Amino acid sequence: MLEQGFAQIAQALLWPVLILVACSFVYALWVAGGTLMESLQRRSPGYRALARHADKPVEEIELAVLHQLEPLRLLGRVSPLLGLIATMVPLGPALQSVAAGQGQQALAVFSSAFAGVVLALAAAAIGLVAYSVKRRWLMAELVSIRSTRGAV
Repeated sequence: MLEQGFAQIAQALLWPVLILVACSFVYALWVAGGTLMESLQRRSPGYRALARHADKPVEEIELAVLHQLEPLRLLGRVSPLLGLIATMVPLGPALQSVAAGQGQQALAVFSSAFAGVVLALAAAAIGLVAYSVKRRWLMAELVSIRSTRGAV
């Protein structure tokens, strides 16, 4: 009875997880575009992503940097977990289909399950790359702000 309850809960999670995987992938594409646009903006002299925080204390600027980076960090870390869930939930019924001799039905389930994990991993990869690039940019700006304030 407990096993059936767990199986039903897991099956109920499948659609919400697939929707989250799709949202993660769309967000990752949006982040990639935003990062590319920012890279073009950074080529112009005097560009500062932290310019609106220039009059704030350094501690508040550091908090703003963390606030900007946190969604990318979460995208890179949570997306693979969602992909794993999207793969594991249909695995049980697919294996039951194989055991019952319904290989064609199991193949359809496997292909959709693996599509979910591929999209989730792609979202995570984009998120981690964007996180690393933006972190480097923002840390360089923060060092510049600190050195400017220390010189005054």
